[in-house]
Amino acid sequence: MEYLYAFLTGGAICVIGQIMMDATKLTAPRVLVILVTAGAVLQAFQLYQPLVDLAGAGARVPLPGFGYNLAKGAMEGAEEGLLQAVTGGVEAAAGGISAAIGWGYIISMVFNPRSVR
Repeated sequence: MEYLYAFLTGGAICVIGQIMMDATKLTAPRVLVILVTAGAVLQAFQLYQPLVDLAGAGARVPLPGFGYNLAKGAMEGAEEGLLQAVTGGVEAAAGGISAAIGWGYIISMVFNPRSVR
């Protein structure tokens, strides 16, 4: 059942993002920001954690999961002090950020990116 919940939750998040792009004039970067911000806001009100508990990676991997991770790290860091509150979110998301930068670099070396006009 865990796989089914993860698949359905992750798929629902992706469907929401696709509908936002198709039904409105929002561009992909704006949808990205909305989804990341939504994850952070939902975590601030302790509403995203139950979804993570239910769906696991299905809720952590999509874009709202990144916002959730940043907010959770900042909230945990705030318990330790002001500096940890500022750096806690980035510290919590460091693995994902590093993976994105690393894979982006590798892909740019394999393929020949070009400007789109």
